[in-house]
Amino acid sequence: MSTAMGGPALFIGTDTTYVALVRPRLDPADPEVRAAAEQAGVSPEEFAGPGTVWALMWEEDGVDGGGFELPGLRDAEAEDFADRLLAELSFESGPFTVAAGEVLSLQAHPAGEGCRFVCAITPPEGEAETETVTFAIPAVDAGALRADLADFRGSLA
Repeated sequence: MSTAMGGPALFIGTDTTYVALVRPRLDPADPEVRAAAEQAGVSPEEFAGPGTVWALMWEEDGVDGGGFELPGLRDAEAEDFADRLLAELSFESGPFTVAAGEVLSLQAHPAGEGCRFVCAITPPEGEAETETVTFAIPAVDAGALRADLADFRGSLA
């Protein structure tokens, strides 16, 4: 249903190993959304929802993945996380750690012209998965990540 999704999204990683902070916004007029709503037995508008709830998603090696909603997260907090990550990407003070509340911690290390991350995800209380998930994100291009962070911040405006 990717064609029906919109809203701010920040993906850190590769196609098969990543962590993503997203605020999906579904279009109730999209045929895929309408079909999914019909299957769920709700109106397309109800299925699409308000598009204001953030979610954290991840995948490791294209196999293991998961996600959960972050209903208390505000746009300003997502922007603050992006700002702190962007500020540290120069690695002026060496490797660094940036956290998004209690649920996400990224340890960043320089890797040539790029950077690599060790990601620790701790699901909030009440989630089916309760154990912290830790995995390495392969090296990504630091310049491309800076551009993605700028685009992400712009999508919040």
